[in-house]
Amino acid sequence: MGNEPQKQNTNLFGQAMARLGFTPLGILGLGILAILPLVPPFNQEYLIRWLIMGCMMGAAAIAFDFSGGIIAVVNFGYMAFFGLGAYASGLVALHWRLPPWFIMFAGGLSSGVLGFLVGAVTLRLRGMMIMCFTWFVGLALMGLATKMVTVTRGPRGLLCPPLYPDASNLPYFYTILVMSLVTYVVLSGIVRSHIGLAFRAIGQNMEGARTSGVNPLRYRMLNFTLSCAFAGWIGAFYAHFYTVVTPDLLSTAKTVEVLVIAYIGGRSSLWGGMVAAIPFVFGMELIRSSLIALPGLNLILYGLFLILIMLYYPGGAAQVYDLYIRNSRFHWLRKLSTTP
Repeated sequence: MGNEPQKQNTNLFGQAMARLGFTPLGILGLGILAILPLVPPFNQEYLIRWLIMGCMMGAAAIAFDFSGGIIAVVNFGYMAFFGLGAYASGLVALHWRLPPWFIMFAGGLSSGVLGFLVGAVTLRLRGMMIMCFTWFVGLALMGLATKMVTVTRGPRGLLCPPLYPDASNLPYFYTILVMSLVTYVVLSGIVRSHIGLAFRAIGQNMEGARTSGVNPLRYRMLNFTLSCAFAGWIGAFYAHFYTVVTPDLLSTAKTVEVLVIAYIGGRSSLWGGMVAAIPFVFGMELIRSSLIALPGLNLILYGLFLILIMLYYPGGAAQVYDLYIRNSRFHWLRKLSTTP
């Protein structure tokens, strides 16, 4: 009898985590990630910096997959919205002298507004036309960031105030970890709602969704706006972490990095991008630091990764999870991978 309240509390906790989109295995992985910067050798500053970059790219991949995987709209100018949030947050911080914590939401707001305007025009198109249009928008924003020297300082980079006065990277890691969790919880919660049902219907068969009474343009615009807004919010963190923003941040090559992470993680899974991001970033940074004489090798590897994923595991890490963990012959492993 004495164990019944404890079991009920455990079950309630499990149900609460399930509503937020977490399995016991996910909670375990999150706990390991949270303590990783405190454990040698990951407590070294440069490795914590890599972890921050991994969480940032993972959060960006979640927001990218929210459109690319759920409604099948690939935003090929995605990092332009990311960069716009960085520039907007940095400029407001410099001119208004407000706390960066508060100003970071200006980055999300600016990218969300632009996403809404771009979506109002772009999302009336389909397939490759959307990719091309968003790509052109990204190129235009990159050109503006380069040429508007009086505002953005052009290639010299916009200097932004840091979030923390301390030089340690540890506070930044826990900040972006929380931001990643907020991004995942909010977007996965929307996907699991009735709005998410409309999103998935549009992504699978737009005409079928329309005949069922779903307005494709309205829901696609909502999805695209939210994706861009979160991209801008994460971009604002980038501005106040690196303290300098250059036009290169808005480049198509940066969008390809996010796209690769999202596809390796598994399209429409959302969480897959976060799982794939940290090992991907660590691998790429090791290659860049070890093979300096071979610039551009990372782009070749992006292509190879995508080819291998498409050939053997089209569903990415999410497919591997379903095949070898969720359907494992080990009962304890299946239990960890299922929600109460």
